[in-house]
This record gives sequence, C-alpha cells and structure tokens, in this order.
Amino acid sequence: MISLGTFAQQLINGISLGSVYALIAVGYSLVYSILLFSNFAHGGFIVIGGYTCYYALRSMGNNIWVGGFLALLATGIAAALTERIAYRPIRERTDIKLYLLIASLGMSIVIENLFVVTIGGRFRALPPVIPTNPVRLFGITTTSAFDLLSMVVAVIFLTGLQLFIKKSKWGLAIRAAACDLRTAGLMGVNVNMLISIVFFVAGVLAAVGGIFLSVRYTLYPQLGAITIKAFVAAVVGGLGSLPGAVVGSLILGLAEMLTAGFISSQLRDLVVFSLLVITLLVKPTGLFGKEPLEKV
Repeated sequence: MISLGTFAQQLINGISLGSVYALIAVGYSLVYSILLFSNFAHGGFIVIGGYTCYYALRSMGNNIWVGGFLALLATGIAAALTERIAYRPIRERTDIKLYLLIASLGMSIVIENLFVVTIGGRFRALPPVIPTNPVRLFGITTTSAFDLLSMVVAVIFLTGLQLFIKKSKWGLAIRAAACDLRTAGLMGVNVNMLISIVFFVAGVLAAVGGIFLSVRYTLYPQLGAITIKAFVAAVVGGLGSLPGAVVGSLILGLAEMLTAGFISSQLRDLVVFSLLVITLLVKPTGLFGKEPLEKV
C-alpha cells in the first residue's frame, strides 16, 4: 500500500527534476524555434556552467551569488561564441540544417574533451552552498530544500524569459524570427545579433540547469549527456514551443521519479524513451507543436 506521504514526496521530486529539465529544454527549443536545428552542443554549456560555478566558489569563498553570476555570464558568452565560430560560417554558406546539426555534435565532443584534457575526468562535488536539509511540508511529507529551491529558481528564470520575450524589443524580434527568419531580416532585424542573443539566453538557462544538476549528480565532463532527456522533453512538448518544453519536462520528471519510486530505478530511462517513441507515433509534432506550413 502506497502512503500519501510517499506519493507526495515522489511527486515533489519529479516536479523538481522536471523544472531543471525545463531550464535546459527551453533553451533547446528557443534555438530550434529560430534556426530549426537541434543544438546538441547544449550539453557542453551545462558543463561550462557547472565547472565555472565550481571554480568560482572555490576561489571566492563559497559565495553562491558571485559564483552563480559568473557561471551564467561565462556560459552565455561561451554559447554566443560557439554560434559565432562554429555555426554562423555554415549558415552564411548554406541553408541545409543537417550541416548545423553535424557541427553541433562536433562542438559537443570538443567541449567535453577540452574539460577532460585540461582538468581531468574525475567527479567533483560543489561546495555545500545550496541547502539540502530536509523540509517538512504540510505535515504530510518530507522533501529536500534543494528540490524546493530548484523549483523556485526555475519559475523565476522561466518567468523572466517569458517577460523578456513578451515585453522587450528583442523579444518581439525573436517572435518574428520564429515565424520566418528571412522575412524578419528583410524587415530590418539584425539577424546575426538576434541569434547571438538567443544563444546567450539559452546558455544562461543551461548554466542554471548545470549548477543544479552538479548538486544532484556531482560534476564531471560527461554531465552534458543529460541533455538527451531535455531533448526528449522538448520533442514531447513540441520542438520550438517554449510552453511545450516546460510541460514536456514536467511530464518526463514525474515519469522518471514515479517509476524509480514505485516500480524500479532501472526502468526510469526505459519509460522516458518509451514516451518519446509513443509521442512520435501518435503526435510527431508534440503536444504543443505546430504542423509545418507548406510554402507555395
């Protein structure tokens, strides 16, 4: 018999994990909405964010505000530079998205191996600056302060992104480019600057996710492989749809934790990728994705 407290605990754990996936998946979908390709180097941005925070904390007296800010800034800049160095020359030569996809796979491997070569592949734990103490909720269940904090931070950043897209000049440009990048350029939008901003924002979100994943799983150069689940979440929700990425991430997080908690932890990945297959069979565009319009 499953107790209400145990079920509530797994529910909170699933929402917490899903909120971290959402930060990563939204960045994924944001890039896809503009350039129509899956940026598999996104996992490398998670690693950059995690390691920048780790070394900033070690060198600056475990100040999470300074360490977090430097991690977000460094990762955002790294993401924008990746687009400038690896993707823009390809975009300027061809419209074939497959080349961008191949380049992103190459950049993912390059970033991972740069960390392996320069600092080694051993596991590292972030200093205990993020609280993980148990918290009693409503007298029903006990959860971790870390899980609650990850949900709150995810809500803050995703709300900030929504306000940026809805209220700012560049947000309007992003919405226009998501409809038609070429037409947005003809209407006076600086396309290259716009894409750099999109990559910077995606990098910032990946850094936040990287910090929380480093606390949850420890930090190592292959941590970016977790983005495959964020990619699955984006597909389930609908590639290019930011609300879809959030909903898909929450579905995946809940599916993972409920499976691990009540069936078997060995089946959590099976359930996640089964959801991907079912989504592609039943609704290939995802829950919130739109059917591509045929241009005539």
